[in-house]
Amino acid sequence: MDKRFTIRYLPLFEQDLATVCEYIARNLKNSLAALRLIEETERAILKRLENPLGFVPFRSIRDRKQAYYRINIRNYAVFYVVIGDVMEVRRFVYSKRNISDIL
Repeated sequence: MDKRFTIRYLPLFEQDLATVCEYIARNLKNSLAALRLIEETERAILKRLENPLGFVPFRSIRDRKQAYYRINIRNYAVFYVVIGDVMEVRRFVYSKRNISDIL
């Protein structure tokens, strides 16, 4: 029988995503692109929820209690951990940034 996972979004993830989308909508004046990014992000996370542990963990220079996993969406990355039967979505980061410093 397949294990079912639930999802939890941390406020930091929501803040990260909102900041990026606000920048795209206001500064770049492209609210449609911001909306598409939100939709793509949601689809990718929900798809990953089907099998969140079926991917290679993100290699980190820090020792962590839970392994981080990465979902690539355009030029961004979603990072999550799995705790029991919960996929906890933690960060939404521009891929060109120094990820190790952020996580």
